[in-house]
Amino acid sequence: MKISYLPEVFTAAMPVLEKLEAAGYEAYFVGGCVRDLLIKRPIHDVDIATSAYPEEVKQTFAKSIDTGIQHGTVTVLYGGGSYEITTFRTESGYQDFRRPDKVTFVQNLDEDLKRRDFTINALAMNRQGEIVDLFDGLGDLDRHLIKAVGNAEERFHEDALRMMRAVRFMSQLSFQLEGKTRQAIVANHELLSKISVERIREEFVKLALGPDSRRAFREFLDTGLSEECPGLKGQKARLAIFPDLKAGPDEEAVFWSLIVIMLNLPVGQIAAFMREWKNSNAMSQQVKKIVAAFDLLSQRAASDFDLFAIGRENLQAALKIADLLGQPLPGRSLQDRYERLPIKQSSELTIDGQWLIRQGIKPSPALGQLLRRALTGVVEGKVDNDPDAIAAFLQI
Repeated sequence: MKISYLPEVFTAAMPVLEKLEAAGYEAYFVGGCVRDLLIKRPIHDVDIATSAYPEEVKQTFAKSIDTGIQHGTVTVLYGGGSYEITTFRTESGYQDFRRPDKVTFVQNLDEDLKRRDFTINALAMNRQGEIVDLFDGLGDLDRHLIKAVGNAEERFHEDALRMMRAVRFMSQLSFQLEGKTRQAIVANHELLSKISVERIREEFVKLALGPDSRRAFREFLDTGLSEECPGLKGQKARLAIFPDLKAGPDEEAVFWSLIVIMLNLPVGQIAAFMREWKNSNAMSQQVKKIVAAFDLLSQRAASDFDLFAIGRENLQAALKIADLLGQPLPGRSLQDRYERLPIKQSSELTIDGQWLIRQGIKPSPALGQLLRRALTGVVEGKVDNDPDAIAAFLQI
């Protein structure tokens, strides 16, 4: 198979391949960029594999960075762009089920492609646009199959994160798991516990935000992968709501809020759950606010001050969740009410503590209570946001 038209991301990188070939080495575009080219997905960068050893790559180009030289990867700065170039290699010895104990540089593209995870990622393309396909990756692209290269169990023992990558690709590409590949995940899902939470989290979020996330999430549950994830062991029944959602989430904070709601976590356990997943404090705080907003809106009619306290972003997120769960709230009405609020932030109030002190109010709990009354009164439209009007309202 030969590709006659290449997008700019490839043509811009072509001089890199030409320079390597001119120096006497083989060079190919490899992996996901070739896959995405063939199925017409957006491509943001390209990966290049070569027969040149890392030191030979560095000698070929004037500017380079040793980004992963121990594994054969050098980042080359050339023609106004930066390109990761990796030497053909084989790997062996995966004692931690993730990183190879030994990397061996080889001169053969075939050996390099054999170590890759799935057939659709074991594709290469030369400078002429000719596709190298040793494992029927093209056929699996046509069949919409995610199939391990060679023996699936061996691939997952080499790198257990590949099992999460498999269900992530299901979500992103709307592909199916090939039978033996799926069986190998079911048989080896416990190996996922050997992988760092940070790496699992990255794949989990990509799965959740993919266009086919609900179907992929069902496989995440049914293959047993969820049992090896923080806070999800034994929670399959609760999480089974996700595949039946109206649609998948479209942003990360909404996704984590959905998980917390499905698990029915008490407020006091949300932060610990988010920490287990190595989420940032900012994400944890955002999720707590979204879940609190969802709970409030689901349980009672919101006052104007409730909407003010919730805020625009958290309100929109809570309404999205209610819609996804099939529990629609009067979203348009609530958002319209929010937009009509006289102020949206406490900082917009025209008085503050110093102003009250100047009016003769001594620093005390009473001062804070007066500020709260003023803020509530302005938000609820009981008084104009004007110092004189507020003074009369507070009777000071």
